[in-house]
Amino acid sequence: MQNSHAINADLHCHSTVSDGMLSPEDVAARAHAGGVAFWALTDHDEVKGQARARAAAEALGMRYVPGVEISVTWAGQTVHIVGLQIDPGNQVLVNGLAATRSGRAARAQDIGEALAAIGIGGAYEGALRHVGNPDLISRTHFARWLVEQGRCKTIGEVFDDYLGEGCPGYVGHRWAKLADAVGWIQAAGGIPVMAHPGRYHYTQLQHDALFDEFKQLGGAAVEVVTGSHTPEQYRQYANVAHHYGLLGSRGSDFHGPGEGRIELGSLPPLPSSVTPVWHDW
Repeated sequence: MQNSHAINADLHCHSTVSDGMLSPEDVAARAHAGGVAFWALTDHDEVKGQARARAAAEALGMRYVPGVEISVTWAGQTVHIVGLQIDPGNQVLVNGLAATRSGRAARAQDIGEALAAIGIGGAYEGALRHVGNPDLISRTHFARWLVEQGRCKTIGEVFDDYLGEGCPGYVGHRWAKLADAVGWIQAAGGIPVMAHPGRYHYTQLQHDALFDEFKQLGGAAVEVVTGSHTPEQYRQYANVAHHYGLLGSRGSDFHGPGEGRIELGSLPPLPSSVTPVWHDW
């Protein structure tokens, strides 16, 4: 077990195929430069970058883990479920992701109109300039444009002031159901992982109910060490993993240089009490 804990695995990051800033090839190169040995590209609701990511990773000598991150609506909030070791060509998964993506374009136009109503015109067109995949325009693309325009200094500030829930540019969207996301991942032969649970704003009762349902549906792992977790949350979710019999995952949630707290490959190891999701790979 000690050997598997020592592996530098980064199993959650994004490219221009969804809302990342770098191509799959450039993310692979950055992961390799950071010492990553097991790497997964987990673009939001899309698997079109998987072949490129695998080819780039294998050319660099990294072990590639095909992945995806699926947006879910649960108890009125957005939750993300990562799928690891998926078959990117599985038709159940491909069709499910296409259905999930279908509402993004209309939502983006609504966000543009909401921002125009408070005097920020041209936001939709501005956001499009940051989009690598038109099917996956997201709030992050609007945030980059607003920073570019000098409205805010950071992406986080944009979400706090304009795009977060309750803010003037917020437009809700109904994503997949938890059961759908877990089912699509399982159909593709993958491992369902609860992504960065420390980011969700649930009561303790809701938090426990979310994990109860995830486990009952076949959820197998939880991100314990991730870019948005604090050291205290590493310990908290190691305990959650132990309580529910879940494996532990590790990923930076890298989107681009300077956009997150953690660089690819620089996360601390999983707590020793947690069995790594990659322990038998």
